[in-house]
Amino acid sequence: MSQKSHESHSKPGWSLDERDPRFIELLMPLWGWLYHHYFQVQTSGWQHIPADENVLLVGSHNGGMAVPDMFMMMYDWFRLFSTDRPVYGLMHPYIWKLAPPIANLAAKTGAVTAHPKIASAALKQKASVLVYPGGASDMFRPHDMRDRIYFAGRQGFIKLALRSQVPIIPVISIGAHDTLIILADFYETLQQLHAWGVPWPFGIDPEVFPVYLGLPWGLAIGPLPNIPLPVPIQTRVCPPIVFERYGDAAARDRAYVQACYDLVVDQMQQELDNLRQAQLSLNPILYKPR
Repeated sequence: MSQKSHESHSKPGWSLDERDPRFIELLMPLWGWLYHHYFQVQTSGWQHIPADENVLLVGSHNGGMAVPDMFMMMYDWFRLFSTDRPVYGLMHPYIWKLAPPIANLAAKTGAVTAHPKIASAALKQKASVLVYPGGASDMFRPHDMRDRIYFAGRQGFIKLALRSQVPIIPVISIGAHDTLIILADFYETLQQLHAWGVPWPFGIDPEVFPVYLGLPWGLAIGPLPNIPLPVPIQTRVCPPIVFERYGDAAARDRAYVQACYDLVVDQMQQELDNLRQAQLSLNPILYKPR
């Protein structure tokens, strides 16, 4: 192994070998209790995952740092396909800086740093990859945006799919955004204060600075860990999206990448609208159209 390769693998979050199926098995009973009793999850669409092919799972997540819909998706994957079928989730590099013990535990479930090189390496090993392109801007988006697919214009996942020549399978959910009520985001104000010389909290640009209602803080501000409220969650795995062209040339074509990005967002938004409409037909009093 070259020195450069060795250094990359020695960085936290840059190894595909940290994933531990036995550790995941230990978590399954807890996730199962949350799935069946705390969030009362309903799910559909898992027939869209091919039995013998790897895919790029692209999702929109909710509920702040607890991201309960993401964990419930993971539980379903391992429940249906076993913990031996590899899937890696891209996690923000800041987590390894701010909370190394938590990041190291996440790595045992398959978390790797959110970078195209490690994601590409996982796909080359025929593993599937789960990415939430919107990052913090998505999981802390205000409550009135809960029914909107929001990736903040980030297109790296499109280039990853094109270069790796794998289909995109969208995963969506409703309900998880009600586990933490995001009232507003004051990140632009924080940016202005930083421009005036006020340092970033913990020396890191947080990307968001939400005000929200939830456990255990009540009314709170800033991207803090939270305990999700016990709200029913519905998840759906959507039909695969296959593009007309793949390869490096396609990934370098800005107009084509934009068109692919728009296609994914539009199809995911339609699927989310359909899922919400189906829920509205069953619970017209509890939910209002966006």
